[in-house]
Amino acid sequence: MCDTFVATPTGKASMLFGKNSDREPNEAQAIVRIPAMDHEEKELRVTHRSIPQVSHTYEIIISRPFQMWGAEMGANEHGLVIGNEAIFSKVPIKKPNTELTGMDILRLALERTKDAQNAVELIIGLIQDYGQNGWGGYTDKSLYYHNGFILADRKEAYVLETVGKEWALEKVKGFRSISNAISIGEKFDRSSPGLIENARKHGWLKKGEKFHFGKVYSDRFFTSMAKGRIRQQTTTKSGKSCAILGPTQAFSILRGHGDAPDGAFSEYDMSSVCLHAQGLFTPSQTTGSMVAEIPEKGNPVIWLTGTAAPCLSLYKPFFFGTDVLNAENFDQPGAVMDTSLWWNHEKFHRSALQKKVDMKIIRQDQKNFENKYLFQVEEISRSSEKIRGDFSRKALAEAEKVEREWAKTLKTSARGKGSLLYRLHWSRWNTKAKMSFKEP
Repeated sequence: MCDTFVATPTGKASMLFGKNSDREPNEAQAIVRIPAMDHEEKELRVTHRSIPQVSHTYEIIISRPFQMWGAEMGANEHGLVIGNEAIFSKVPIKKPNTELTGMDILRLALERTKDAQNAVELIIGLIQDYGQNGWGGYTDKSLYYHNGFILADRKEAYVLETVGKEWALEKVKGFRSISNAISIGEKFDRSSPGLIENARKHGWLKKGEKFHFGKVYSDRFFTSMAKGRIRQQTTTKSGKSCAILGPTQAFSILRGHGDAPDGAFSEYDMSSVCLHAQGLFTPSQTTGSMVAEIPEKGNPVIWLTGTAAPCLSLYKPFFFGTDVLNAENFDQPGAVMDTSLWWNHEKFHRSALQKKVDMKIIRQDQKNFENKYLFQVEEISRSSEKIRGDFSRKALAEAEKVEREWAKTLKTSARGKGSLLYRLHWSRWNTKAKMSFKEP
């Protein structure tokens, strides 16, 4: 499950985008830069199928499940940024696994379009031409879903929510968030021609009833279990309460745990924006987090944790035009524990779930680290490619040192880890990842 939000520009503020990606605990998320390229090949293999390739693709920075072609979130060199959400509808998914995943659709839009309007049109076309029934899970073989998107560029932002080949579009003004529930209701700016008639045909919209996209099309059971509406209300309240919404406030929203005490990891459930897996009814965790500043002019700044658990992570700045996140320069995570950024941090994260961590130290170090880089980032973004790349490398190296110090502060006292189900849950995932809990 996931949460995505956007705040459109006001005054001198830039377009601001944020997203948490929630996936299975062992589904490492890779952050990678893919440069602009010209292509001679005619076919492109995405996650489950092939589609025609285009002659040129744009430079992108994405965060993606390590085993998939597509991406959970990302941005391109022109300042287009997109995040997607699983949504659950009454429209049946036949599950032949021959169509696109929402993550395929997201990456294709980043690679092939320059702005939000054109990305919307491309996504609508992809859904019509190829459908969206690709399996979207990792070890969960039953995870199929439809997709909602937030798309933003330097000036405009949209919410596009899709069910099968039907869709509705809303232009965003101000703050807007989405989660794992259809959020568009009675008002929208455009829709697929058959959206309302299709609902009538299936008996979901009775004669004389007013059409409400979310109420008419949502699958009540899965939407309720995912608790997306609760998380959307939480992010909306947080975002709209900010007099000024900048990266610091965005980081805070994505680290949120609702009313649970800071550090009480086993008390969280699917209503938590920063999610920690804890058993049958909360099987997912936040495996990656991103905040993007997209100015009207100049270089975008992409802040990525590159790790799970943003509440126990640091956001690092990255830029287009540098080779810092190129796959050959930056270790990409795999299926089991390795030397990548994601798995190195995950060992600390899981130790923190089992032991007592001093959240006051974590919060102060996050503030010190991120404020330091936020203070410099505007000037650095206008500097040369080399300076921008060195800035990101410095942030990565310093973050690694900070997180090593966090690991040293873990206390060996038991935390009272919750139910037997909770303990069995983590024992299962740790065994699969071949992880031990010696001191990190």
